[in-house]
Amino acid sequence: MSRENRKIRKIGNTKIVPISIKILWVFVSLLLFSNFSSNLISIMLSQRQINQLTNEILADHLKQIFMSATNQYELYKYSNDKDTAVNAIKKVAQADLSSPGNIALAMNTDGEILFIVNGRNYDRQKMLEKLKFKPLVDFAEKNRVDADAVQEWGVFPDSNALNEINKRLVIGTNEGVLHFTSESGDYQGVYTYQKDWNLYFVCAEGHREILYSSLFNFGIISVFILVVTVIFLCVGLFLLNKILKNIGIFATDLYEMQSQNRLGTIDISKSNHDDVTYFAASFNALSSSVNNLLTTFQKFVPKDITAKAYAGQSVNLEGNQKELTIMFSDIRNFTSKTEVLGNEIIDLLNIHYSRIIHLIHENEGVIGSIIGDAILGIYGTEESKNKSLNAVQAAYQMIRTTYELREAVKQKKVQIEEKRKLTDAEDKVYRACLIEIGVGLDGGTVFYGNIGSLEHMANTVIGDNVNSASRLEGLTRLYALPVICSKYVKDEVEKTSSQYRFEEIDMVQVKGKSEGNKIYYPVDLEIEPQDVVKEFDVYHEALQHYYEGDWSSARKKFKEFKKFMQKNQPSYVTMADVFIHRMGLKSAPANWSGIWAMTTK
Repeated sequence: MSRENRKIRKIGNTKIVPISIKILWVFVSLLLFSNFSSNLISIMLSQRQINQLTNEILADHLKQIFMSATNQYELYKYSNDKDTAVNAIKKVAQADLSSPGNIALAMNTDGEILFIVNGRNYDRQKMLEKLKFKPLVDFAEKNRVDADAVQEWGVFPDSNALNEINKRLVIGTNEGVLHFTSESGDYQGVYTYQKDWNLYFVCAEGHREILYSSLFNFGIISVFILVVTVIFLCVGLFLLNKILKNIGIFATDLYEMQSQNRLGTIDISKSNHDDVTYFAASFNALSSSVNNLLTTFQKFVPKDITAKAYAGQSVNLEGNQKELTIMFSDIRNFTSKTEVLGNEIIDLLNIHYSRIIHLIHENEGVIGSIIGDAILGIYGTEESKNKSLNAVQAAYQMIRTTYELREAVKQKKVQIEEKRKLTDAEDKVYRACLIEIGVGLDGGTVFYGNIGSLEHMANTVIGDNVNSASRLEGLTRLYALPVICSKYVKDEVEKTSSQYRFEEIDMVQVKGKSEGNKIYYPVDLEIEPQDVVKEFDVYHEALQHYYEGDWSSARKKFKEFKKFMQKNQPSYVTMADVFIHRMGLKSAPANWSGIWAMTTK
């Protein structure tokens, strides 16, 4: 992609936005926030002062009403003309009301309204229409005070407010501030109780009246702020793009590195000599050093830890419980090979591990540890539903790769013997190079994390299932099978794949365990001949007799299985021999449970 045709790109789901836009966004946001907030605060402070002044005016007006009510009551006692007295009070109440939002009323303690008046009804909506500002006009139309509706109140509209002032009256408080709600809107004002008339006199103003003027002023100022901001945005974007041109160019190079998940260098050959170019040059130097460290780091730690470090996350002494599948593989007869090969055993191990490690990684596993001739593989560190299937597939690929290595060594021997016979020493070396491995698989909840100290730590997996995988690998030698797994692995693989048929081999109590468990051999149905797979039914029948203590019938079936396998698949003969030798000519012991306790690892 050319530099001139740069577009907004993404890393994952995150957009990469040019820094000039971000800078402008920050400045514009701060500018708008500052202007709008200061404008709003000014209006709110003004509103507060207006409310205070309104309450003072209403209190003064209420005082006049109260005095009029007192005087009129005295006249009423002499004239006994209640209507004239009430009308006189009503005229005083209406005298200073300036708008339909201002009201004065008289009501008894039950909320029955004796009279209610409001100010002159000028049309604010027409005033706003002259300004041609539709949002304010629509708002005014929607919220304008309906003076006729107010005049029709027969009962005080807010029972809660009425109850509150009645409670105050009981304890001797006969005046104060009053807030109440009606269908015409919210009102705030003051009230007083006149005991002669047994009436509350109320003067109040609607919130909408104050809101109209505040909204109008805020709207005009807001439009002005927006216009100025748009002009600032255009000019600022133009200037920032010119100043920060190099950043955009460098960002393109960095994006390409990120998308390819590698560190490279930034092209600074055509850049201006400024601070940004200096940063790019420093990055290039640092990139070279980090690449060297990362390449080395990847060779010594699991790939999930490498990914975590590469992503900039801290690698600490930490861990948690995870459900993982554990693979343990060991080279058979390794001690004797070491004695023959000496220091050259390292070269042989490197040839072996260069293939095995690749296969574990290829099947989404990580290396837990390498201890001499043994390797620990871990599957499921990154939440995989197929972790056990991946482990079984990797195990068979490892077996095939080791077989191919043996065949290559045998072929080399054939080439040499075409010219001469191997000496005894060479023959020992040849046999030592014929590597054969076994693989044990188990799974379950284990501890996975980093242990050690802040000076030196190791990524490891700890748990009973880890030890079990090692014991299962040891059993591959006893039964002469390449792979043996637990019921956990069997059940998980059968949920996701039909490629393998898990043949039950035995029920054993390995050393260090207090209970017996069934062990299984995964038969690859894509490779194994069907007649051989079918013959395992005979093995299962023999195994059932063995579990039930009918060793006589079991021996017959095991021998039948052995006879077939000697002709068709000799590698399975040992499976039957284990039981034939174990039972001998004896009968099952008393209290036989079907579990065979192992005395060695």
